[in-house]
Amino acid sequence: QVDAPPGEGPNAKPDATGWTHRSEAGGDAFASGAMTLTVNAQPWPKAPTQMQRYFASALPPVSIRVGDARGTTVAEMTGWEMSPHTVNGEKTYRVGASFAVQPGEHYYGLGQNQEGQLDLKGRTIDCRHNYDAPAGETVCVPFMVTNKGYGIVWDNASVTTVSPGLGNATHWQSEVGERVSFFVITGATADDLYAGYARLTGRTPLPPKAAFGLIQSKARYESQKDLLDIAQGYRSRNLPLDVMVLDWFYWTRMGQLDIDRTYFPDPKGMNDQLRAMGMRSIISVWPRFEKESRYFNLLDSKGWLLKDADGRTVDGLPVRNDRAGALIDSTNPDARAWFWDRIRDNIASQGFDWFWLDETEPDLVPDGKFYAIGSGDRYHNLFPLVHTDGVAEGSARDRPTLRNLILSRAAYLGVQRNGALFWSSDIKSNWEAYRHQVPAGLGFTATGMAYWGSDIGGWQWPSGPKAEKPVLLDPAGATAMAPTYTDYPELFTRWFAYSVFTPTLRIHGQRPGTALWDYGTAAEPVLAGFLKLRYALMPYLYALGRHTYESGAPFMRALFMDFPNDPNVATMGDEYMFGPAFLVAPVTEQGQTSRPVYLPAGADWYDYWTNETHRGGQTITVAAPIDRIPLFVRAGSIVPMGVPVQSTATRQPLASIRVYPGADARFTLYDDDGVSNAYRDGKNGSSATLRWDDR
Repeated sequence: QVDAPPGEGPNAKPDATGWTHRSEAGGDAFASGAMTLTVNAQPWPKAPTQMQRYFASALPPVSIRVGDARGTTVAEMTGWEMSPHTVNGEKTYRVGASFAVQPGEHYYGLGQNQEGQLDLKGRTIDCRHNYDAPAGETVCVPFMVTNKGYGIVWDNASVTTVSPGLGNATHWQSEVGERVSFFVITGATADDLYAGYARLTGRTPLPPKAAFGLIQSKARYESQKDLLDIAQGYRSRNLPLDVMVLDWFYWTRMGQLDIDRTYFPDPKGMNDQLRAMGMRSIISVWPRFEKESRYFNLLDSKGWLLKDADGRTVDGLPVRNDRAGALIDSTNPDARAWFWDRIRDNIASQGFDWFWLDETEPDLVPDGKFYAIGSGDRYHNLFPLVHTDGVAEGSARDRPTLRNLILSRAAYLGVQRNGALFWSSDIKSNWEAYRHQVPAGLGFTATGMAYWGSDIGGWQWPSGPKAEKPVLLDPAGATAMAPTYTDYPELFTRWFAYSVFTPTLRIHGQRPGTALWDYGTAAEPVLAGFLKLRYALMPYLYALGRHTYESGAPFMRALFMDFPNDPNVATMGDEYMFGPAFLVAPVTEQGQTSRPVYLPAGADWYDYWTNETHRGGQTITVAAPIDRIPLFVRAGSIVPMGVPVQSTATRQPLASIRVYPGADARFTLYDDDGVSNAYRDGKNGSSATLRWDDR
């Protein structure tokens, strides 16, 4: 195991170029132009003390000290663990490591956690995919960054417990493994850490331009006519829209991988009509196969389904009534290649552009079960990577000129390289769930996954307590909820305004209607205004996407990334930067018409709505009527704005270039055809650097 390659996720090739080695009294020292590494393997203790026996008694103490380019220590492993134990009959080891804590250290990332906090310090994180987590689905991506110049990529796909800064140490412990394996990334800035993560696990592709526009979805459109009526409704109201989504149960049976022609008689014609309106389509594809479906016997005979300990195919029932069917084993390359081939032949052939791979956790929890690659306990968190691998690889092979896009609700190390957009799963439709989206999204993007969003308005049927304050929008005419949920139009409007400033803008849910006009006559013009602002910002947004492709850095950014010298922002999870220019402070309380906003030190700030200027390093109270989200622009920013368009399929000339003086500014504008992969080779695109020299 010592010389084995990394586990699934990291895909970089080892390269010792530029490294030097020397032996010294403190151990073996390695150095490159970017970092230093000292390994001190001490002799086996003859009479270990209780302190020395804190980890498994058979292990010699080893310290690993990582320094920056100047040799200053930024991370230090102080102990490690390999404890024999048995998990569901598999003899293995519980593996772990501990790291020293620096004064003032804070921790971010590890995927998605919806408990309402950004900073992980002092908490114990159960790092596993868990659809049923009480606060909303948790997603484990074992990459954690700190505000002290380093990040750790933990190379283990089993269930892992992480305790950052708890008891003056940071502990990692995984349930299944035969080695302790991790990577340390160092950098002078947060963006250096994300560049390192991209080098280790793969670059984030530039999504199709349509992915930056409005994605309209519902659980579910019951017919072809139903879906097209919504698309036409946007066009007749002069509202921008880029993507229509066809969710589940368009098929005749789970696992048929077909389209029910009773309700969708001409799917290719439907997609042709969407294209004529400047729209694209996404369709949901599930990984489960009922026994009665046409492919079950084939998959079962080939061993391409999740198995139990006796080698029998596992059926989702009776675990939960919506989990019928067996799970395709996407850890098997042949199985996932077959899965893509069926998608290509049965679904993509009908004109659908991109694919929503639902249940990527997977929903059938693999613990105690077996994949082709090994036990479900050993690979508990791996499925999102290998399942999206199959579609990304197949699309690249069979549709090489079309830019790929996958919608996924779970992630793992490296999955960003597959062109996935992520969302926060099937969340509730209330103020608390919405409030928790802000730090949840910031934690997820801090993990190196740039593209994240939520089901705007929540996925669950709208229900909530009676409004405690006067509602800010008259619910008259709203059809999205029961009449008693009088503040739901207000909630949806606040949620939509926030989502205009997230990487993915996607409406979805179980409501009778989810379109922009389903929230009442008072809400519709407010929502339209925010939607048109999103499209006006498209030149800015798309340039941010290009920068992420080049740098690995997310553009929805917790404040610690850009203001490392301001201790006031280290734990702040209710404000964030959206690209280099915008500070966003969502309103997340019912009936609230103002809110305090902290303006980070080290910059001056413009109120976007009034152009009033403020010094950084202070908290101000900001007016927040229902048609505004508190929004500030950093002095020394350039913001390109586009003319109104109905979709990104239309060429969008610049309407203006806004300059916010007070400091020098640079912004690289980028544009291309929005759909092809030519951008990877530097073809079919153009860029221009805008510059403001403040004098």
